[in-house]
Amino acid sequence: MISPLVSVICLCYNHEKYVVEAMQSVIDQTYSSVELIVVDDASTDKSVQVISDFLRDRNDVKFIQLEQNSGNCAAFNKAFGLSSGSYVVDLAADDILTPGRIEEGMKALQSADDNFGVQFSDAQLINDEGESMGLHSDNYPHATIPQGDIYREVIARYFILSPTMLIKRSVLELLGGYDEQLAYEDFDFWIRSSRHFKYLYIPKPLVKRRILNDAMSRRQFVKGSEQLRSTFMVCRKINELNETKEEKQALISRIRYEIKTCLKLFDFSLAADYFRLLKDIKA
Repeated sequence: MISPLVSVICLCYNHEKYVVEAMQSVIDQTYSSVELIVVDDASTDKSVQVISDFLRDRNDVKFIQLEQNSGNCAAFNKAFGLSSGSYVVDLAADDILTPGRIEEGMKALQSADDNFGVQFSDAQLINDEGESMGLHSDNYPHATIPQGDIYREVIARYFILSPTMLIKRSVLELLGGYDEQLAYEDFDFWIRSSRHFKYLYIPKPLVKRRILNDAMSRRQFVKGSEQLRSTFMVCRKINELNETKEEKQALISRIRYEIKTCLKLFDFSLAADYFRLLKDIKA
């Protein structure tokens, strides 16, 4: 029996120190049918040279070098359009897959009903040097992680670690890939995909997630950041997608939280936009 192809899209931007380990983790997978596509988003360090050297004798790996920095969403979509897998993993070049990550995820998704479109898992957190910093589940215990229809839960709170996702190609095709108007992809993807597909959780650390001081998530909570504005844009999408009173209430709670964040950062313009959105919801 032929195993379905899984495309791993490895996104690199100034990750010269980590990208080889990320690529090697894909090559070392116990699952045999894997396609690796590496995208360098116009790095200003030596990432391109490091990647080129590593891939010199590997004609089976696609390497895309973008001349201008386009951001995660656009870079991913570029690679996704060139991929062939029935399943997709979005791997940042500073993260690492455990050897059995794809095999375990594929077994779980293929054993579930067709309405399940995304599998996610626990993760080991590591620092700059690869040393353990604990597990994602230390702060988000397994018993608190919902499965199946998680749409309302995703609106209300954070619990998915995005690097742990294994995604059916049909999910990304239905959504048209990532929204390139946004500065980051995960919240928007969770919302739009969970409206149509179920999520499956594996309570095992199948990915090593590197925590860096200059990570995008740490730059999000800054006045005027593109990430904060993107979150507002996603909240507007949620308002259009909501169908029940419970979902509406979850969005109201989310908006109140975002307003508090904006006020703490003295971002009064964005807070005003949220107040207007809140007024529209209650109308």
